[in-house]
Amino acid sequence: MRRTMLKGMGAGAMASAMAGVEGLAQTGANGGANPGAGVVYELRVYHAYEGKLDDLLARFRDHTMTIFKRHGMESVAYWTPADDPLAGKTLFYVLRHPSRAAATANWAAFRDDPEWKQVSAASEANGKLVEKTESTFLQLTDFSPHL
Repeated sequence: MRRTMLKGMGAGAMASAMAGVEGLAQTGANGGANPGAGVVYELRVYHAYEGKLDDLLARFRDHTMTIFKRHGMESVAYWTPADDPLAGKTLFYVLRHPSRAAATANWAAFRDDPEWKQVSAASEANGKLVEKTESTFLQLTDFSPHL
């Protein structure tokens, strides 16, 4: 179902959809009164090198998600585009962090994690997997529907 929903969906539309998800958590956490406090969502986009997306997906499936969880980074969802020009070379995903400050600390702890360092090095033994990474923190709009 997610694959069908995302067919033809651009990054802007995806960010808009995730704003609704953010609203659910923030409303529960702080009544929506202060979107900067409490739970935050991070939309990340990884642009893989040619022929490296399957290796990147395997790394996430087999290792990265577990390491994220250990460092307080909750995986919300992962998507790959169904249509060109991004199909076959792009990964979109959303993480939930307890707060913006926690997100910064979570990423620092993740980067310093010995298992991550080992997994990253092993998965890139035949070359880097990711050419470019984008990160966007999302804030709830006052008109976002609840999902």
